[in-house]
Amino acid sequence: MKKNVWQEDWFAGIVVSLLFLVAANSDLLQSLERKAYDIGVQASTRNPGDKIAVIAIDDQSIANIGRWPWSRDVHAKMTDLLAGQAKVIGNTVFFIEPQLDPGIRHIDRIAEFVAKSALQSTPDGPQLDALLKEAHDALNADHHLAESIKKAGNVVLAMPFTLGEPRGNPDKPLPDYIVKNSVGKVTDRGNAAANGLLPLSAVSVLPPIPEIARNAAAIGHLNANPDVDGAIRSEPLVVRYYNQYYPSLALQIAARYLNLQPTDIQARLGEGVKLGKLNITTDSSLQMSTFFYGDRDGKPAFPQDSFYDVYQGKVPVAKYAGKIVLIGATAVGVGANQVTPISPVMAPVQTLAHTVASILNEHFFVAPAWAPWAERAAWLLVALYLTLALPRLKAGTAAAITAGGLAALLLTHFLLMTQQAMWLQLMGPAVLLLAGHLLLTTKRFLVTERGKEKSEAESAESNRSLGLMFQGQGQLDMAFDKFRKCPLDDSVMDLLYNLALDFERKRQFNKAEAVFGYMAEFNPKFRDLEQRLARSKAMAETVILGGSGGGRTNSSILADGSMEKPMLGRYQVEKELGKGAMGVVYLGKDPKISREVAIKTMALAQEFEPDELADVKERFFREAETAGRLNHPNIVTMYDAGEEHDLCYIAMEFLKGKDLVPHTKPDHLLPIPRVMDIALKVADALDYAHANNVVHRDIKPANIMYEMDTGSVKVTDFGIARITDSSRTKTGMVLGTPSYMSPEQLSGKKVDGRSDLFSLGVMLYQMTTGQLPFQGDSMAALMFKIANEPHVPAHTMRPDLPPCLSAIIDKLLAKDFEQRYQRGAEVVADMRQCWATIKAGMAKK
Repeated sequence: MKKNVWQEDWFAGIVVSLLFLVAANSDLLQSLERKAYDIGVQASTRNPGDKIAVIAIDDQSIANIGRWPWSRDVHAKMTDLLAGQAKVIGNTVFFIEPQLDPGIRHIDRIAEFVAKSALQSTPDGPQLDALLKEAHDALNADHHLAESIKKAGNVVLAMPFTLGEPRGNPDKPLPDYIVKNSVGKVTDRGNAAANGLLPLSAVSVLPPIPEIARNAAAIGHLNANPDVDGAIRSEPLVVRYYNQYYPSLALQIAARYLNLQPTDIQARLGEGVKLGKLNITTDSSLQMSTFFYGDRDGKPAFPQDSFYDVYQGKVPVAKYAGKIVLIGATAVGVGANQVTPISPVMAPVQTLAHTVASILNEHFFVAPAWAPWAERAAWLLVALYLTLALPRLKAGTAAAITAGGLAALLLTHFLLMTQQAMWLQLMGPAVLLLAGHLLLTTKRFLVTERGKEKSEAESAESNRSLGLMFQGQGQLDMAFDKFRKCPLDDSVMDLLYNLALDFERKRQFNKAEAVFGYMAEFNPKFRDLEQRLARSKAMAETVILGGSGGGRTNSSILADGSMEKPMLGRYQVEKELGKGAMGVVYLGKDPKISREVAIKTMALAQEFEPDELADVKERFFREAETAGRLNHPNIVTMYDAGEEHDLCYIAMEFLKGKDLVPHTKPDHLLPIPRVMDIALKVADALDYAHANNVVHRDIKPANIMYEMDTGSVKVTDFGIARITDSSRTKTGMVLGTPSYMSPEQLSGKKVDGRSDLFSLGVMLYQMTTGQLPFQGDSMAALMFKIANEPHVPAHTMRPDLPPCLSAIIDKLLAKDFEQRYQRGAEVVADMRQCWATIKAGMAKK
């Protein structure tokens, strides 16, 4: 019977997908997105640095100093203590009302009485006025705090805004001492304002009292903007007050630390905030997704001391020399704790510390401009899978694909967050994938699967007969297709076993392996299935050495059932050593002279189009011949080159050492003398090669083999990079590795040996400092830096580096190849002179 449309699996897939699309912005899914975000933040690690310290107004301080709020004399004393040490003092306490103590009120009343009485005209009147003013100043805590702030000259204060959309104009303009703290420049290159992409708006503000505000180094807003679940994940860097823009307290503190003024802050509507040379990426509302730093070695990310301990001198203020000191409440009942990705109870001053560190370190999470498109694409792919693919798959296959897709979405989310600090909202597609799979598979089981099983049982005998017929006609693939449609039992296993033997007779070992593998899923102990499967698998792995369709192969099965080792040309293949970008490397043996060799294979037929293949092969053998003529103790010896069924190979000297990649890591660097010895030998090898008109084009740690015990250094892969010159391969790598390329190589110019010397400079820089000299967030950024921006001198990254070695690196990394070393021999000479200088200096000590 024909089913109605609404009974079809694909229709159910469409309905489920559309329902999830409509619910994408629901509180439930958005809360799930935020939970995944929080887990990503907790899994991310960054170093907050040591620029920030917190002085906490904690329970101990209140118990000893007195009930909150404290007299401003207390704050004045603390400011005086920190003034000569801290570079910036950020105070989160709101000083929005004057402190009118009872004593000063009485003095003011007496002064008012004297001014109106006859006492004013007496000879003692002026002296009485002076005494009253002196008493007023002595009791005026606001004045004391203002003077302390003025004297310190580095205090940044907070002021709260009342957020909301203005309906008209403000009651009165803000005073000049507040206006001077507004953002220096606002730009709108993308017409963001017209599209409604504006910062949070405010309808009113409570600034500090004038006497205190005038003396502050800067004033910033202290407004939190909770997320959909009430947690704090972002910082509104700028608030819009009618037609003015005011930076946050964190942004003002960071600016002050960098010796910048509010006028140096640039708000780019819809894009982000620029602070000096810092570019802070935000969302369209100029809110930065703060990076929250986890504890380090059991200690909080930012050191925290009790206000009372500092106030009483128990903590020396010299501890805060040159630092940003943040003062704020952590005591119970003083202010409201905040929920953040790393803590359910974080004091606002601690949140402020994380925010300031995020700004200064440029550590923040970014939702890139393409994120909405990527999220929609993920939803669309899941919807297409549920609609078009899932209804056609068997339950086991569907479960595996769904699990793989779910893992891919989750892995993408967490890798982007932990490695790239990017946030993509992929939990919606992930939930859609999981829920859609469960709903559709349940529907299929209840409505469809039972009928399908019955139909398959009825057609089993027909498939069995057809399979035998196809097998008899030699159409083994079609026979296997029919046998797989039969329910597996011993009789069908017999049929499959004989079919696999037929595949073996035709030397189609990969297909024999597929049949034996299918059987092993049902009964791995059937007959000698384990031995047969292992042997066919071993033979299938050598399919690159022969044809898969019955063509000639250099491996064979002996009469006793054992297997000869496969051959590649005249070399016997022992085992696989590793895989590279364009092929596999095997350990081989030359049977004639019992010499071990490394065999590098390149499947050129798979990497290049047919119209390019002949030219590439010709170039391959020409380059191999050229490289084979090189005879130098620090260059790997090439013995032979050949072709086996469109598989090109090079037989070369087998090296027992390892490449230098592990020794580029900061925690695994080699001693300077060893690094210099390696660089000297590589430079000598390059000088020899260049003298023979051979340019390597891909000098990097992975192409330098080093044996630790003997100090042997060998440069590998001469001539390989040339093979892909002017051709596009599937790997996308055209001439070497971008991080090690010279400027002229990146620009596509003709290169000579000086390009290899630049790559040597990059490698030497990395082996001495543990970092690449040029790094970028994208390929375009990396290429621009290599071509245009100077590197940070190696001795800056590693102060103990000998100056002469740093100078050699600088000359190797010169942008202009005319300013670079012209020959490797020059590098060798300077390296030896440098080593002599180092040894002479060591002898003097």
